[in-house]
Order: sequence, then structure tokens, then C-alpha cells
Amino acid sequence: MFTITKDIYFCYGHRLMGHPGKCRHLHGHSVKAAITVAAPELNDQGMVCDFADISAVAHRYIDSELDHNLLLHRDDPLAPALEQLGERYLLLDEHPTAELLAKMIYEQVKAQGLNVLSVALWETASACASYCET
Repeated sequence: MFTITKDIYFCYGHRLMGHPGKCRHLHGHSVKAAITVAAPELNDQGMVCDFADISAVAHRYIDSELDHNLLLHRDDPLAPALEQLGERYLLLDEHPTAELLAKMIYEQVKAQGLNVLSVALWETASACASYCET
């Protein structure tokens, strides 16, 4: 099996309601999403796929939904105030953790036809969450 990985960088804000530590407060991250695509054979150009294809597919989703957006749980009481102020935000059915974002990116890239093996989301330089199907 051949694999390639493309790194995508973006920023988002969030908070984790009910978290016992600092993450319960509004804060932001500059993250790296490492998207790994696999193929059993190389294409006629000797590649798994073009890195630019991964970038284009990932950026379409990330730029429209996640980048410079405030990600909140659907029950977050801040939503009405943000709506009134005309601020950008995205309500999620689950807590907006790094694990969930890795899964969301995985699903979107896979839905666009790429054979995604995994997505790892580096929330900080020393902390990474990843998602893959088994």
C-alpha cells in the first residue's frame, strides 16, 4: 500500500462546555490537519494522487466551514448572541473537539472520492487527535 500525506493549516475558535479545565472558556487554535491518502497501486504518473488534489478537496470544505469560524455545541447559550451580532459560527451536534474535527474532515474528503486512510489534527505542536476507519 502506498500513502501520501498533505498538511493543511487553518484556525478556528471553540469551547468545550462542561469541561473541567481551561477548555471550557472560549479560545482558539492554529491547527495542522495531516490528510493521508492511500492506494494499492500508483497511477500512470507514478503517484497515489496529486498533492494538489488533496489540497483542493480539503480546502473547499475547510475554508467554507471551519477556517476562522467559531465551533460550538448546538446547546451553547452563546449562539443567540452571536446570531444577533452577525458573527460567524457553526453549531455541532457533538462537542467541537479535535477528534470530532478530524472525523469531519475525513468524511468530507472521502465523500469527494479520495481514498483517505486517516486525518490527524494537530491542535497544538504537542497534541494530536486522529480519525481513521478500521
